[in-house]
Amino acid sequence: MATVSPATDFAPAANMTAAPARTRDPRLDFYRGIAMFIILIAHIPNDPWARWIPARFGFSDATEIFVFCSGMASAIAFGGAFMRRGWWMGTARVAFRIWQVYWAHIGLFFFVAMSMAALDLSGLFEKDYISSLNLQHFFNNPMPQLVGMFTLTYVPNYFDILPMYLVVLAMMPLFMGLSQIGFWAVALTSIAIWVVAQTGALALPAEPWSDRQWFFNPFGWQLLFFTGFAFMRGWLPAPPVSKVLIWASALFLVLSAPFGSWKVFLWVEAWNADLAEEIRKVWPLTKEFRSKTEFGLLRYMHFLALAYLGWVVAGERGSRLVATGHGIGAQIWQRLLAVITKVGQQSLAVFVFSMAAARLIGVGLDEAGRNPASVLAANLIGFAMIIGVAYLAAWFKAHPWKSKK
Repeated sequence: MATVSPATDFAPAANMTAAPARTRDPRLDFYRGIAMFIILIAHIPNDPWARWIPARFGFSDATEIFVFCSGMASAIAFGGAFMRRGWWMGTARVAFRIWQVYWAHIGLFFFVAMSMAALDLSGLFEKDYISSLNLQHFFNNPMPQLVGMFTLTYVPNYFDILPMYLVVLAMMPLFMGLSQIGFWAVALTSIAIWVVAQTGALALPAEPWSDRQWFFNPFGWQLLFFTGFAFMRGWLPAPPVSKVLIWASALFLVLSAPFGSWKVFLWVEAWNADLAEEIRKVWPLTKEFRSKTEFGLLRYMHFLALAYLGWVVAGERGSRLVATGHGIGAQIWQRLLAVITKVGQQSLAVFVFSMAAARLIGVGLDEAGRNPASVLAANLIGFAMIIGVAYLAAWFKAHPWKSKK
């Protein structure tokens, strides 16, 4: 059995067979909570705030945060089950989670489809909301699309991240089995699958009337998921805090920004037209390496650089994410940390709700107009709702009806 050095700042596991304690990492919940707020903003139609989310400044975005953190969370929630109860019981635990996510996906689709149909049927709005989500095919010919929806051969654009997550989860028993050989078997398999995915050979069909594929190819994105999984399991050691790595990561983020975002490219063009022209020549060469569908190499590198800086900023074991002091500022920071962390802890419930709420918030903005005041109000209302959902979900999970008075 191959062993690795303990990941001193992630999982307490010291080798491939150890089962890490089921303790929550404050960094995991905090950054996943941040991702949930960004994802809400990104999915509100024509939200001006979306011009300032991470996706506008580089190759990676909140999707990478969500997938990477989900891999880390899965290492805590499911990885230990494999070690404590064996491969079959661990697989059963993963299958139960797949069952939950599958029905969350189905429920999300039908709620949003119903909402858009209700809006169009009301006759109160000029906009065709069904067509705005490209759902007219479903309503025009529901029988084959119903079959496609339940078999995941019909995956509309707005509903594509949970199917990707389902397939990646289903790969976990394979990788846990390979871990019995050694980490090298896990790493080589994950990299090999990712490499094949870059060729398009593993693309999955998204709809029967065109050649469109799943927007998030799970065979590409699994590399990021299992990178987070490996860190939290202790298969990969935590990186050192190094000035060289900090500067290298920061420079990569800054220098790659014009190639990853048209927003930054326009700023460069306004500042130096000659430099912008040189970037324009190189831009097409980066296309395949920044693919979001197959999870291109530049997205992976960009996210790892960003994650490293986030890890350094958080401090050892997230020490800087623990509020200290007794002043008003400390109290505000403590409360803010608690709220963001709670949202991160209930990410599935928050994600599903935010995807549904974002469309309805967009309807409100269509009617009110997208002026600064209405946009501020819409986003703050959205934030308040997902915070409320997080606390409500936590309350239900605590089974308060079982507690004694």
